[in-house]
Order: sequence, then C-alpha cells, then structure tokens
Amino acid sequence: MVEQQLLARGIRDERVLKAMGRVPRELFVPEESRERAYDDAALPIGSGQTISQPAMVALICELLDFQGDERVLDVGTGSGYQAAVLAELAAEVHTIERRAELAEQARENLAAAGYADRVRVHVGDGTLGDPEHAPFGAIAVAAAAPEPPRSLYDQLEPGGRLVLPVGSRYDQLLELFVRTPEGPAVIRSVACRFVPLVGQEGFDAD
Repeated sequence: MVEQQLLARGIRDERVLKAMGRVPRELFVPEESRERAYDDAALPIGSGQTISQPAMVALICELLDFQGDERVLDVGTGSGYQAAVLAELAAEVHTIERRAELAEQARENLAAAGYADRVRVHVGDGTLGDPEHAPFGAIAVAAAAPEPPRSLYDQLEPGGRLVLPVGSRYDQLLELFVRTPEGPAVIRSVACRFVPLVGQEGFDAD
C-alpha cells in the first residue's frame, strides 16, 4: 500500500508513511470486506458510511504537518481507522461520531488494533467539535461540510490546522485552514469525494 498507493500519489512525509504502514487497516473494515482492506478505494462500513481511501487519509495527515506533541480532534470516527493513524502521529487523540452504533464498533476496532488507550471515542455532533477538550493543534474531518463549521475553527489553538472537505454533497475540495490573527487562512485545496457531515453546522440529515 505504501509504495503502490501513497508514494505513487505524492505522499512524501516519512512519519505519515510509517504510520500508515503500522496501522492494520484490515481490523477497521467489516469481516466480509477484509480481502479488500488495502484496495485503493473507500469501502462501506455500514450505516451508510465508509472508511476513507488510504491515500486520502495519508493526505489529510500530511496536510496537518504533525510535530508529535499535538492534541488532535478527529471528526467522523466511522470505523476508527483515521483516528488510529492520527494516534501514531500525535500525542493525544479525541474522535467524535454522531452514530452511537458506529462509535461502539470503532471502540472495538481500536481495542483490537491496540489503540484503546491512545484514542478517546465520543458520541455527539461533530460539527460542534469537542469543547471540553479544546483547544486542538489539529482537527481532521472525514466528512464534507457546506462550509467550515465555525465551532471547529474556534477550537483550534493559534496556528492550529483544520483539514476538511468543503462543498456540496457530491462535489468537494479538501481544504487546509490555518488559524491566524487575521482569521482563517486557506492554504491548499484538492478535489475529493466524502460522505456528508451531518449536524447543526453541517448538512441536514436525509
């Protein structure tokens, strides 16, 4: 996966490449899909949600430019895979999932992969972030919002980075925002496709 998918797509951060190589992705997909765990594609995990394409997870981590001492918020826990990768790169990881059944499955997946003590899973509206544990040096969002949720930006520490897909339900750009004294600075945009981020500051539920 690292050579054929990540390096081939321009991922160069050595820490990210090593983190992706350490996390057992097969433990974060349903048993019936495990033979496809390392496919270059997003895979369904139930409840209408997906586990993101490996290259997209790696890109999000690379854009966050970790130093290793950050407190991180992962929005849209899903299977828990992205949170596990983040735990390889940061000091403290909190992840929030709207659907309680997915959050519970993610806890089981994280425990099976050895991350139970390194990732704290919360249930709630991810568009509102996790004010109890803010501020965060980095926030990674694995679902698309019509615009950056203000609550998430406000929970960044000065100089903190927020990566999330922004756009419609079907056409989006993965954008990197940095908190500056002048307000949000958009550093980079990449075309992408994610499931919608549902919540008070995101999309309405279907």
